[in-house]
Amino acid sequence: MASVLDELTMEGVLYKKLTNDLVQCMACAHRCKIHAGSRGVCQVRFNQKGELRVPSGYVAALQADPIEKKPFSHVLPGSTALTFGMLGCDFHCGYCQNWLTSQALRDPASDAAANLVRRITPQELVQVARHVHADVIVSSYNEPLITTEWAVAIFKEAKSAGLLCAYVSNGNATPEALEFLSPYLSAYKVDLKSMQAKNYRSLGGVLNNVLDTICQAHELGLWVEVVTLVVPGFNDSTEELFEIARFLGSVSLDIPWHVTAFHKDYKMVLPGNTPPETLVRAAEVGKEAGLRYVYAGNLPGRVEEYENTNCPRCARLLVRRRGYMLGEYRLNDQGSCPACGAKIAGIWPENPKNVRINTERYPVQV
Repeated sequence: MASVLDELTMEGVLYKKLTNDLVQCMACAHRCKIHAGSRGVCQVRFNQKGELRVPSGYVAALQADPIEKKPFSHVLPGSTALTFGMLGCDFHCGYCQNWLTSQALRDPASDAAANLVRRITPQELVQVARHVHADVIVSSYNEPLITTEWAVAIFKEAKSAGLLCAYVSNGNATPEALEFLSPYLSAYKVDLKSMQAKNYRSLGGVLNNVLDTICQAHELGLWVEVVTLVVPGFNDSTEELFEIARFLGSVSLDIPWHVTAFHKDYKMVLPGNTPPETLVRAAEVGKEAGLRYVYAGNLPGRVEEYENTNCPRCARLLVRRRGYMLGEYRLNDQGSCPACGAKIAGIWPENPKNVRINTERYPVQV
């Protein structure tokens, strides 16, 4: 696999040259110092004779998804997001649902992912987006931060074509990566996996780096939504959930918080799947902490009202959802509540009449 991927590279932007052919990568918060002939933690960024080579020119996953699958609840509801992914990650989460692509070059069980590699250009990706009538193009499935230079090449073309661009990320970013992305990126979804430093260490990350990313992305003006996969026995205590909600509220009460259900996958098969009652409890914690928009996801029809968007001022139902399907969309063309006029934070369709209501929508591989 390494020989295949190493051919599909270009010189990186997010790095600096040090002495004796040593380079330091700045794509993620690991800030790996890499000697010539060696690789970073992610394994897909490597030092070739004093030059950092980074992934380029391919996808390993390409799918037309409902935007709600990302999940984004406040970005063009009802729209299609052309979502692409590459290979590799800078974390090693034992419950990763995309482990086949994310753990490439790190876990021999993922070697089959080499068969997924498809050469493609940014221009061709934009053509595919038009073909599937996508309004958004998203980098996801593996960790996009470690392939940021390729994502920016795509986003430049996409933005010129009138598409919104978004990241679905673990949030282990650097200020340099966020600054590099910010001219092209509109929305950034971050996984906040825990508020315990030891939990993050077990996944290969550092809690404070992710907290800093959420703050910095918000300060840069990106639309930020946050997801916490609620894992029994790992991060599901009421105290920890409240700590997450309180942190998000300290950044902005308008940040949507999605609490989603764990299911057994990859190396984590001992805890039971998250029951809907736990998600409802987590959502109630978020509301109690003052967050205006809290969603319980991936158990459609089983989490009471927590799939919907309600006006935080007058409580009117604004967007009714069940899974990926919209049952109602009531915001006006200003993204405001039609009952009380409150502005609802987010990126909303300019013409509400074009929002697809009561339409079954499913992910489609491209």
